[in-house]
Amino acid sequence: METGRTYSYKVFTAEVLAILLALLFLVPFYFTIINSVKSFGDLLTDSAGWPKSWHFENYSKAWKIIKFPHVFGNSLLITALSNIGLLMFSSMAAYRMVRRPSKFNQTLFGLFVASMIIPFQSIMIPLVKVVSMLGIQNSRLGLILCYFGFGSMLSVFLYHGYIKSIPKEIEESAVVDGCSPYGVFWRIVFPLLKPMTVTVLLLNSLWIWNDFLLPLLILTSPNLRTIPLAASSFFAQYTKQWDLGLASLVLGVTPIVLFFLAMQRHIIEGITAGSVKG
Repeated sequence: METGRTYSYKVFTAEVLAILLALLFLVPFYFTIINSVKSFGDLLTDSAGWPKSWHFENYSKAWKIIKFPHVFGNSLLITALSNIGLLMFSSMAAYRMVRRPSKFNQTLFGLFVASMIIPFQSIMIPLVKVVSMLGIQNSRLGLILCYFGFGSMLSVFLYHGYIKSIPKEIEESAVVDGCSPYGVFWRIVFPLLKPMTVTVLLLNSLWIWNDFLLPLLILTSPNLRTIPLAASSFFAQYTKQWDLGLASLVLGVTPIVLFFLAMQRHIIEGITAGSVKG
């Protein structure tokens, strides 16, 4: 006979603490959204309070000043192309490392993992010099190639763990049926990587879409600005237009938040499956 779980005081306390912690993480969102619809004076005098009057025109002004459709297109193009390259090359590289466990591949995978701990700030100056020497500075292509390099470490690491959970017998059956090595990967293995592919896509999209420092180093032309770079124009050295700046931040973060909420269930599924070797 099964006994029902008792709702103990410890469980109640843990739930209350979890709710309070969740509310704590939501505080920055509250300040950003509430202050984005205030007047500049109201924002400075009472940043935590409810708006005395709603100024939704802040969004229309910010939309026009930063040319939101244009910078949105730049961010979308860079994020999409970077993700396509990362998904293709990282999945193939991880598959090769798992299915051909040579000394070289093991060492290469170790280098991928080790490079994840290198701070980006320590390689900024060499990066700018290399990009300038290759003639790809101030171009979307140069920025996308940089994202290929910096995003491949985590992507390969996640794919590497997930591929271990896929039985080799499936691939062997495909080879017996006359499938080529590339056919085995693209027709058999890659569709099975869907949960991890969505996970990698989400994590890289959140990073690339909201990234500020790397586009700041690579892109110098105003026509190539991404959303974070355009929004930073409201926060100059001597003048800070908090009302318009916060409105532009809300405009910029809304698409990626909606994308995350629509796809978030795949993250736990992908990481959980990839943590166990089959």
